[in-house]
Amino acid sequence: MWLSIDLCVVPIGVGVSLSPYIAACERVIAAAGLHHELGPNGTAIEGPWDEVMACVQACHEELHRMGAPRIYTTLKLNTRIDRQQTFQDKVESVERILRG
Repeated sequence: MWLSIDLCVVPIGVGVSLSPYIAACERVIAAAGLHHELGPNGTAIEGPWDEVMACVQACHEELHRMGAPRIYTTLKLNTRIDRQQTFQDKVESVERILRG
């Protein structure tokens, strides 16, 4: 099943600056070969369900490896079975309406 998610991973107990941890998670996602877009409050990822969820697990494992004793994650999931729709497809659909 095709899956798109919004992932926000917050390591707890590592201080105020989270950017090194977010960068590490971005490296994990890139290594997984999944299409992703970094945003100001999370990362959008799309791909086959098992690969995306394995990537989320790998992000957690990497941040724990880096010393984060706790991680709080919010995850929004979107599946669709009538067709495969990319992030770009969704954005373009709204932009067409706005131009309309």
